[in-house]
Amino acid sequence: MSNSHSSSKRYFLTFLFAMTLPLFAQTAGQASTDSAELPAEMKALAADALLLDIARTNNGYFAVGERGHVLASLDGKSWTQTGNIPTRSTLTSIAAIDQNLWAAGHDGIILASADSGKTWTRQRIDILKPGSEDPAQGAPILDLLFMDAKHGFAIGAYSLMLETKDGGTTWTPRKINTIVAAPKAAPVASESGTFTEADLALGEESDPHFNAMTQLTDGTLVIVGERGTVYRSADKGETWNKLAFPYKGSMFGVMSWNDNNILTYGLRGNIYESTDRGDSWNKLESGSNASLMGGIDMLNGGAVLVGANGVVLRRNDAASAFTAKVVQTKSGEEPVFSAAATSSDGQLVLVGDKGAELVTANTETP
Repeated sequence: MSNSHSSSKRYFLTFLFAMTLPLFAQTAGQASTDSAELPAEMKALAADALLLDIARTNNGYFAVGERGHVLASLDGKSWTQTGNIPTRSTLTSIAAIDQNLWAAGHDGIILASADSGKTWTRQRIDILKPGSEDPAQGAPILDLLFMDAKHGFAIGAYSLMLETKDGGTTWTPRKINTIVAAPKAAPVASESGTFTEADLALGEESDPHFNAMTQLTDGTLVIVGERGTVYRSADKGETWNKLAFPYKGSMFGVMSWNDNNILTYGLRGNIYESTDRGDSWNKLESGSNASLMGGIDMLNGGAVLVGANGVVLRRNDAASAFTAKVVQTKSGEEPVFSAAATSSDGQLVLVGDKGAELVTANTETP
């Protein structure tokens, strides 16, 4: 991407993208023989390398990360790298519907498996061409959401949105045309130090990064992203409204429960909750300034959120406050956790920059 465009996009607060930006830069300027098109290499320590997302299925767990790594585990403790993955691009997201799996990431890559992860095919690739001035060309995908085995969305940097209605055989670019809602509360200035009040006066980005997406039980779709970006669709993604949001920092994740409840989390431990489908928001105390990167919803509004400095937040239900713990590896390191899953016996399976960790929910160390 050009230097002028990079300067105008200095608000790159999408942590999952920033954490693997060097790998994106390495592949972005290469020709058609880019490593994105080469198969992933088998690595003995893949389970200890950077992992960015995890999915729990009826056949165990699947995690994805740097260099096209896809790992499988039956118990969340022992992991096996999957072979014959048709890319070395960093994979940032994974989704599962029954035996169908999809993984996506840098270079606009989308992979799919129809046999519970045994074999994978490449559905899409969009390597950045040298000299390209199109910011969305080659942009990484940061989240996947499938409503069923046929209908799904992929979202990412520079307001990238793709939709499939045939399980990923074809992916159609979508452009959100929105109705901007009037603010209902004064914006909360960013605490990150990444941009100043003068920067904020420049206004909102025309193509903010889309970081995460969720579906409410009534079918409503919600997207969150950088600089307080929140969009909502009540018609399966055909049209979108931009919602007022009281915080102008990035939200990295979003989850929902019942018909009206939304929980979003992100920069510097900020958590916001809505009980009316995003029409209004309440700030929740996290007890931590660590940025929150991933999470999983539990019963009755309960949730586990994970992020930087080994932080793990948990609440048992929507009426409870979050409590914070710091999880360390056996070597005493505090990982940057990017995603979480639960096990059948109540343990947590966490992934991040130190690989995968099986964590007993009520203790501070694995």
